[in-house]
Amino acid sequence: MNPLQELKSMESSKNSVITIDCHYLRPRFAAAYLLIEKGRATFIENNTAHAVLYLLKALKDKDLTPESVDYLIVTHAHLDHAGGTSVLLEKCKNAKILAHPKAARTLINPERLIQSAQKVYGESNFRKLYGEISPIPEDRIHAVQDGEEIIFGERTLTFLYTLGHATHHVCIHDSKSQGVFTGDALGLCYPDLQNKGLFILPSTSPIDYNPIEARKTVDIIFKTQPKQLFFTHFGTVTEISKAKKIFLENLEVHEKLFRWAKEHLDLGPELPKRIEEKLKEIYSPYADFLKLDLEINAQGLVFVASRQGPFTHPQ
Repeated sequence: MNPLQELKSMESSKNSVITIDCHYLRPRFAAAYLLIEKGRATFIENNTAHAVLYLLKALKDKDLTPESVDYLIVTHAHLDHAGGTSVLLEKCKNAKILAHPKAARTLINPERLIQSAQKVYGESNFRKLYGEISPIPEDRIHAVQDGEEIIFGERTLTFLYTLGHATHHVCIHDSKSQGVFTGDALGLCYPDLQNKGLFILPSTSPIDYNPIEARKTVDIIFKTQPKQLFFTHFGTVTEISKAKKIFLENLEVHEKLFRWAKEHLDLGPELPKRIEEKLKEIYSPYADFLKLDLEINAQGLVFVASRQGPFTHPQ
């Protein structure tokens, strides 16, 4: 493709990805994405049951109906990405869910996930945050394989196993926009924190964060040579080389804290607080806005460090 063709291609795909603010916790915090091809639609990320009205409105704004939806795609089964899937599926009678095999199993049988979340949030607060979650019928879901391609209109959607954030995480490369839907694999890029320059924070939340896979994930995503990155948290980034550099710098910060945690497991229940304090100090300009994320990141680092056991220095 020559430069002129590439420019025309980028221009034609400029409006082919529609960002939907799910209004989860606060504005511009969690997004879903809508793809439209010749009167057919696909959602990437379904957020919570409370976000379904925003997703359906996005369809209506494009003169489409729920029956025109072919696919509901989730990057992973965490509730701010997949919690609304069962409610949305009830509205979208022709849709098929696409997810990692492990995420598919969780969506088919979500009881364990629901019980775990209710222990964390309490049943009342859980309902307030996530609404109703019902099991997905097996015949409405397809477990995608690593590298699998799904043709949707003029675009090819390629599914990439990206397991650093969670063991059931996929990213999706879209041939039309030449972009990658990153889920949580490349962390968090909130618009409200970008006024001092691009800032991306890794997400090391419990219980599946894997430092080795997180590094592999970066290679997998950038090997596709994306022109755009579509963050669930939140929106589109086109400064690709800068995004990679900043993410890797902040990933290294978390890797160092992970190793420190392994060396200080003797701190016991005090350890997550100590890691959180270090994160707040490192990211002090953003600490108030990132209060919840830094707390969760600290918990994730300590959880994985505890599971792997104490760090031993090479002899």
